[in-house]
Amino acid sequence: MPERMDTQMESLLNEYRDHLRGERNLASRTVRNYIDDLKPFIEFLALEGLGPSNQFEELRDFIVSDGLDKANREYRRLIRSYVAWLLQDRATNKGKRNQKDGHFRASAVRCLASLRSFLRYLINQNLMPEAPIWARGSLGMKQLAPKLSRRIPQALFREEASAMLERTLDSTNNARQEHLRIRDRAILELLYGSGLRLSELAGLDTSHISLQEGLVRVIGKGKKERVLPLGRLCKEALEQYQQHAKPVLERTRPTKALFLNRFGYRLSTRSIQQIVQHYALLAGLNHGVHTHTLRHSFATHLLDGGADLRVVQELLGHSSPATSQIYTHVSQAQARKVYLAAHPRSNEVKA
Repeated sequence: MPERMDTQMESLLNEYRDHLRGERNLASRTVRNYIDDLKPFIEFLALEGLGPSNQFEELRDFIVSDGLDKANREYRRLIRSYVAWLLQDRATNKGKRNQKDGHFRASAVRCLASLRSFLRYLINQNLMPEAPIWARGSLGMKQLAPKLSRRIPQALFREEASAMLERTLDSTNNARQEHLRIRDRAILELLYGSGLRLSELAGLDTSHISLQEGLVRVIGKGKKERVLPLGRLCKEALEQYQQHAKPVLERTRPTKALFLNRFGYRLSTRSIQQIVQHYALLAGLNHGVHTHTLRHSFATHLLDGGADLRVVQELLGHSSPATSQIYTHVSQAQARKVYLAAHPRSNEVKA
């Protein structure tokens, strides 16, 4: 990163930051990640003698040096060089950063995604020339992005998820006070029964829950709202929490937040993660169970039960069915694991 950035460049990045917050409605952490992921590109441009200064004028001149009709070709050459530099830079520092190959490939892919968003912004501001490579779903960009191995999300078996929930009722091996166990059960029921993200659950207010209608209103990524059904057990757990536990936690400090810590303040995402890990250990699940594991399990078990993929997409709040498609692979993997463990001929050696 250049030691001192041009003031016009700083101004441009601040305008882009405002665009991400205001027009795209992105969360503060997401905005910060977008800006941070642009830093390697700015460093790369400086090394190539292309700025950054004067609102990317040097880069624009370079891209159109052979004419506007050759802009796409020059963009491709630039991105190819940038990706090679990204991977080489991370590989050189692999030992220093303790990164594996898959990690810095994923980092390069993320940096490219952030760069595409920024270039689209610059193009819309008439600061850079339009080109097909920056179009949504561009095949050219997909060909330039580093290839990632496909990871199947971890999901619990139904018995494992049930075991976690049952531990919230166990006062023998669980030293937590009763009102905390009631709260914890409501949290686990929502994570597993409705597939909420960690941030979504932490941000819930009491007004977001309607026990009478059996619905929860969730504010998801990009501040998009969706309404999810509450299962019978989840409704019962929430009713118990609101009647018997929340009043104890609120003390004399009424609050709009749904889930509270022992001091009466909104429960943090870190505390929710610790609650999930606590009950996973009590249930004898020592293989890295976290909040997203319960979300994966929610989707997988819906598909196992015959739910349509588009329904699962809507419930998860995914903008594209392709994002939800991976859960079909989880379901198949679970089925294969059960077969291999239980079927008497599954391990038969062929002659």
